[in-house]
This record gives sequence, C-alpha cells and structure tokens, in this order.
Amino acid sequence: MENENASVWSSVRFWRRSAGWVTGVSAMLLIFLTFDSVGQITMGTDDDLKNKITKRVPAPTVINYHIDYKMSQKRGHEVPVIGEKELFFGKNWSEEEARALLHLGKLTSQAKNCMNCHTLLGNGAYYAPDLTKAWLDPTWETLAEAFGGKEYAISAFLQDPAGMAMHKRRMPNLNITEDEAKGLVAFLKHMSSIDTNGFPRNFSKSVEQFKQGETNAH
Repeated sequence: MENENASVWSSVRFWRRSAGWVTGVSAMLLIFLTFDSVGQITMGTDDDLKNKITKRVPAPTVINYHIDYKMSQKRGHEVPVIGEKELFFGKNWSEEEARALLHLGKLTSQAKNCMNCHTLLGNGAYYAPDLTKAWLDPTWETLAEAFGGKEYAISAFLQDPAGMAMHKRRMPNLNITEDEAKGLVAFLKHMSSIDTNGFPRNFSKSVEQFKQGETNAH
C-alpha cells in the first residue's frame, strides 16, 4: 500500500533515467554547436570573395576590396558589406602576401599591447576607442585625400600619434615602424569585414551622425 502511493518525484529510478536523457541530449547539442561554431569562424577563401560568397570571416584578400557597414532590415543590425576591388597601399595583394601582412599586424597588435587601452571583438580595455570597426571610422575619410588614401592616413597616425592627436586621451608613441603600421592597418581592415552580429552596436548610426555633423558645419 505504501509503495502504490509513492510519488514519481521520489523515485530514484525516475531521476536516474532523467539525468541520463538530459546528459545525452546536452552532449548532442554541444557537439552540434561546436561544429556550427567552427564553420562560422572558419576563414573564407579568395575564391569566395571573387564569387561574392559571404563568409563571417572573409579571406585575408578582403583587404583588396571596399568594405562598408550597413543596416540589415532582415537581421535588425548592421552587417559588413564587401564591395568592389580597390588598391590597398597602392597594390592588389596576393593571398599569400595578404595573409603574411595580416599575420604581421596581429603580432604587432599583441607586441604593442593594444588591448591594454583598446577593445578588439569585445576583449580588452575601454580607455581608448574600440578598434573592431576602426577602419570604418569616418574620421579617416576626412584625412584620406591629404594622405593619398585612408590606409596611408591611419598608417601615418600609428607612426606619429602625438603629431596627429585627435582626442584628449592621446595615444603614446609606441615606435611602430612603417611595415608594422601597414600590417596593423591591414589587420584593422580585415577586422572590419568580420560579421560580428552588429557589434559594436549602433556604430553605423554614429557614422551617420558624424556625416550629418560635417554637413551642418558647412
């Protein structure tokens, strides 16, 4: 009689079976998410770019293309838009050259401890501006003509931040060489092409506000 009235919630057998099912389903879900994540972060190829196949992380040769950042009504946030080809530091980079240049830029960002002040893809400090979409900062557009191109303006700033100070929080002179600066600019341009699900938020809106402010000033 006592066994007939026992609640299922007090059954050891019920909880053991439940734990087994939960563990099994969780393991299968984790495996699926792992493979999906690997697919999402795998870098694309030069052929993808040529065939206009969108990858979350484009090939290194994306530095040979114009990159924009526009609102997607379907997704509800901003997404990178890879446009037509354009010269980068006066040339069209091969896949091998572009990969080596990006590697140099990444190593330089680590050697110079950029994340001590800046944020990259959500990691780092908040003392200085976020660098995730720094290539798209409209400030560089205003300097592009004077330096012969946006990449040259950014490179000049990295080599002489004190001489081109733009904020009260000034970047220190890190003795960045011309080659290192070129690598960093390539690294930042490639970073801006990565689909980060709209991070940092409202960046394109700030760009529009900047452009509006420039228009009103004139």
